[in-house]
Amino acid sequence: MKISLVVPCYNEELTVETFYNEALPVLKNMAIDYEMIFVNDGSLDGTREKLYKLAKTDVRVKVVNFSKNFGQQAAILCGFRHSDGDCVAELDCDGQDPVSLLPVMYEKFLEGYDVVHGRRLKRRSESVFKRATASLYYKFLHSVSTTKIPKDTGDFKLLSRRVVDAVCSMPEHDKYLRGLESWVGFKQTFVDFERKSRVAGKTHYSFKKMSNLAKAGILSNSNWPLSLSLKIGLIGGFLSILGFVALIILAATGVNFDAAFWLIPTVTLLASCGYVFNGISNLYLANVYNEVKDRPEYIIDDTVNL
Repeated sequence: MKISLVVPCYNEELTVETFYNEALPVLKNMAIDYEMIFVNDGSLDGTREKLYKLAKTDVRVKVVNFSKNFGQQAAILCGFRHSDGDCVAELDCDGQDPVSLLPVMYEKFLEGYDVVHGRRLKRRSESVFKRATASLYYKFLHSVSTTKIPKDTGDFKLLSRRVVDAVCSMPEHDKYLRGLESWVGFKQTFVDFERKSRVAGKTHYSFKKMSNLAKAGILSNSNWPLSLSLKIGLIGGFLSILGFVALIILAATGVNFDAAFWLIPTVTLLASCGYVFNGISNLYLANVYNEVKDRPEYIIDDTVNL
């Protein structure tokens, strides 16, 4: 048996060596073959040099350097494609995903589980705003998505080889791995943990990156925005009929009113709805456009020990 660790890195020169030193004894104590695949996602600091140093002293450390920053999802996917373990663990190198849980996850894999999710009990290092928005987002995603993505799970998980191969075989480009790893099915379970603070440095997941990830999660796992236009249209039509009935009754009872008074807000409301739903449709159109371009998810600069 062999386990592959896929570790995306972006400007992590302060953490990669710490991660390696913590992971190495854990992997050795598991008494199985292993490899650590670090995917350098276009880091601008000394991450590349630190990874070269680790790979030079340990052939089981394998490095992939991107030509520029392509994002965490692309880095994880690249690691999947270069791995050859019977199971693959994906985790960050900032210390927030505890490598000490790998033996527990591996035991679950031996019990027959294909996906072992790391489920966060607490998120100590995150702000109240981030915890609140994350909670609202996942509740919304769970309500509109046809794929039920487990709550309080992220990219820390262990996957069987057949799950990794299934995810890698999917042709879509803007992959939302958390959704796909749940969508494939198979037998899935959880291992709970408390998420710690980063061992060094600061998070590189900006609000823009989190927004893009959230957008990918919704667009790739739900058709709800496309059906929303029809639902609002039916409700609006029903209310319009009620409005006409009310006007007829008022006119029949001799009540005088200026109907033109309602014209401006009515037209404005209808125009606003048109813009909103056109914008939602454009999001899907942009997704189709990105797929049609058929560009690769990433470009590799060089590799070490691969």
